[in-house]
Amino acid sequence: MQDAHAFLKALTIVLGVAAVTTVVFQRLRQPVVLGYIIAGLIVGPHVPIPLVADSAVVQTLSELGVILLMFSLGLEFSIRKLAQVGPTAGLTAVLQSSIMVWLGFMVGRLFGWTTLESLFAGAIIAISSTTIIAKAFDEQGITGRLRELVVGILIVEDLIAILLMAILTAIGSGSGLAAGPLAATVARLAAFLVGLVAVGLMLVPRAMRSVGRLNRRETTLVASIGICFTIALLAHAFGYSVALGAFIAGSLVAESGEETQVQRLVEPVRDVFAAVFFVSVGMLIDPALIARHWLAVVVLTGAVVLGKVVGVSMGAFLTGSGMRTSVQAGLSLAQIGEFSFIIAGLGLALHATGEFLYPVAVAVSALTTLLTPWMIRESEPIAAWVDRKLPTPLQTFAALYGSWVEELRSRRPADTAMAGLRRLLCLLLLDAALLAGIIVGISVSMERAVGWARGRVGIPDALARALLIGMGLAVATPFCVGVVRVSRSLGVAVADLVLPRKTGTSVDFAAAPRRVLVVTLQLASVLLVGAPLIALTQPFLPGAPGAAALAVLLAVLGVGFWRSATNLQGHVRAGAQMIVDTLAAQSRRSDRRVEDQALAQVQQLLPGLGALVAVQLDPGSAAIGKTLAQLNLRGRTGATVLAVTRSEGGVLVPTAKELLRTGDVLALAGAHDAIEAARTALGSPKPDSASHV
Repeated sequence: MQDAHAFLKALTIVLGVAAVTTVVFQRLRQPVVLGYIIAGLIVGPHVPIPLVADSAVVQTLSELGVILLMFSLGLEFSIRKLAQVGPTAGLTAVLQSSIMVWLGFMVGRLFGWTTLESLFAGAIIAISSTTIIAKAFDEQGITGRLRELVVGILIVEDLIAILLMAILTAIGSGSGLAAGPLAATVARLAAFLVGLVAVGLMLVPRAMRSVGRLNRRETTLVASIGICFTIALLAHAFGYSVALGAFIAGSLVAESGEETQVQRLVEPVRDVFAAVFFVSVGMLIDPALIARHWLAVVVLTGAVVLGKVVGVSMGAFLTGSGMRTSVQAGLSLAQIGEFSFIIAGLGLALHATGEFLYPVAVAVSALTTLLTPWMIRESEPIAAWVDRKLPTPLQTFAALYGSWVEELRSRRPADTAMAGLRRLLCLLLLDAALLAGIIVGISVSMERAVGWARGRVGIPDALARALLIGMGLAVATPFCVGVVRVSRSLGVAVADLVLPRKTGTSVDFAAAPRRVLVVTLQLASVLLVGAPLIALTQPFLPGAPGAAALAVLLAVLGVGFWRSATNLQGHVRAGAQMIVDTLAAQSRRSDRRVEDQALAQVQQLLPGLGALVAVQLDPGSAAIGKTLAQLNLRGRTGATVLAVTRSEGGVLVPTAKELLRTGDVLALAGAHDAIEAARTALGSPKPDSASHV
């Protein structure tokens, strides 16, 4: 009975203090997760407050919180949702996670941490917090395209986190970074996951649908949690994390179509034990350790904010989300949370990291969580400021790039074109895989080869290493060149789909936009292949030669991009002049259909300008009396003003100081959703009174 009383006492202290702190933080409009962490600090052993909970009991309860939390995340993940988020969220998540793993590893090595501790540090800062972002979005009423993009990225990040946990478990369990044992461990993991998912898909969805037909809430709740704990225990029996098993259980239940009801039933139970989990996180915070490693906390916090903002913004923009939405998504995802705690706890449990890393991770999470509501709230003005500060060629490119991606998504390429694109993608991935194999193979065999050269041939160690590295560079160079060449071929193939070459004409009017699109897609391909490759091979390379080589390659491609963007600006100026002349010629005519036909001819003569729209400012428009800088239409909507036409004459590519008047006709270009957002901002009715090509 004394054990039962100890259990009751620990639970009472934890939930009682957590209740107080969560109310206080709710009143302060701060994330309640921080309140739970502070509660853990209060009841933990490291702060001299006479409210100490039994750590062993709390840790046991927190394990239930981890399982239920991961089960809920699994319910939100399904094959159908993964297909819905598409390449935009998937590629963005892969890019930013790769950048963050590399940054975390480099920070760890900078502070003298072991290779394994540095790997865990990279994984800790790679994954954003679904819980914190969901609460912040609900509180601030964030909806629409931004929410869809961020949720899609989080879904893919959750999957990446599960893979990272599985790989780190394999490495931390003793195989280390040796090629043979690591390959065998990864193969066992893959076999376990394939077998579990295959058998689970045959049994779990069918069983949950049968239970759902009973229409009894308690039966559904007990059955779903029973499946959750069964698969979690099965994963633990095979030597993997219970969190991995719980996540897979949730995704299997989600395939039954009953995930909404299960999620609603599990939510109250999950919230209670999740609160205990976050309290247990706070109990492990040692202020003395954080004070000793305060510089690492500051540097990692800066890496999280800067790395995630840049990585997510860049990935989202390259996949066609537009400058404004991309920057907002980057600012929204600049924090770490529950997965970071789970990964840090995994490192402690496997004795793969020192005790300092867990409180450092919690401190970084606390700081970034405090910044999250402010960053989400200020994301729109910050995105507008970023757009305003871009050079003019980049502003024009950013406005038109979204329309090109939109055009690509709307096209249905022929089977031969799709076969060619698939072949190029396979070649690109093959070159990257062979590069990774060469780097890892030479790294893990270096000492053995040097010892063989010294013992059999008598070559000095330094010379043997130099020869081996030189041989590796010679073998790897063709594959590096292959990545660059294939990425360009891929860019050319995609650009020809978006801006096809017209036969029978002596002048290629689409040359300028096609050229910048090719260079952009080449940059994107190299970056999306290079970043994961660097993150994967960094533990095997001394210093940062791989990152330096990638940076040089991107800089060379960046020069070509800048030249192409400058040429695009000339193309847009020519289009603006034609639009001005066209609108001026029609300014005294009331038939808008003639104007539509004229703009259609402009678009055919100068392709690549996106959707062309002429919007007239009526007397009630909110834009009247404002300059284009004050209106900031491109920063707010993503559409750009190519020209303004007035009764007394046209204005060619107006400056930011241009004052708008009643009756002005604005020629806008951009993606369709950007155009519609601009139309709404200008207070103009939809297509009946504005020409839309």
